[in-house]
Amino acid sequence: MTRLPAELLMERETRVSYGPVPMQLLDRPLDEMSWQMELGRFLLRGEGEHYFYYQVGQGVMVHRGADADASDESLWLNGSVYAAIASINGLLPIHASAVAYQGAVFAFTGPAGAGKSTIVAALGRYGLPMFCDDTLVLDLSDPDGLICLPGHKRLKLLPDAFGLTGATREEGVSRTYDKNYASPIAGTVGTPLPLAELIFLEEGPEPALIPISGAERFVRMQDDHHTRFLFEAANQFGRVDLFNHRARLAGQMAMTRFARPLNTSTFEEGVSLAARHVMKDRTATP
Repeated sequence: MTRLPAELLMERETRVSYGPVPMQLLDRPLDEMSWQMELGRFLLRGEGEHYFYYQVGQGVMVHRGADADASDESLWLNGSVYAAIASINGLLPIHASAVAYQGAVFAFTGPAGAGKSTIVAALGRYGLPMFCDDTLVLDLSDPDGLICLPGHKRLKLLPDAFGLTGATREEGVSRTYDKNYASPIAGTVGTPLPLAELIFLEEGPEPALIPISGAERFVRMQDDHHTRFLFEAANQFGRVDLFNHRARLAGQMAMTRFARPLNTSTFEEGVSLAARHVMKDRTATP
């Protein structure tokens, strides 16, 4: 199968090596747990002297100081560093976990703790394979559509999510991160697919799915997650370009609110509702 140029680009640009890196890119020191970006370069500092440096065409160089926690390295590489590389190369990272159904992607987004990974893991019981966890990368090169690149990260769940979802618990993610890797029940999808819908996870009194329309679609594109800031920093949008970018996304994405109580007693009811929504017949005439 022929691979998309965007897939090959990300594979090439995310290769990792180890060695010295600059300690800052701008005219100010780089604090712990922060990043700087300039002219096709990105520098992230984790805890202590743990640095991740990316330059277009050169891949990622990691500097692991004496106090660096190597167990956290994959989290940085597969999170902020990956999103920055995508952004610098014109791809759009979205804070979302997703499943695939009949050749399309259904993505669940929301703030940290909203249950993105948990709902995707639980939908595996309905035969829906995982497409990505936590970061969904969109290829914007086709003006007529949005193509999702297959996920690069393993599924991660909090301890109490395993009983809820039925996913198989694997090793711990890191010494400082209270999650374990998980094996998705229905497996994963590794080919690019079009985006069918972006579903926003929210708290509500009972499980309900509400379509999003009108100006609210535009407003929803102003997510305050760091992936958005990375993309906008990389592309240096003016006000008009930023408006046009968000308007395009709002016009090309079907959007839905998924409200449900955040408790275990109604969890399965919510998952069942989400599964029926994803698998409903969209070919029928309204």
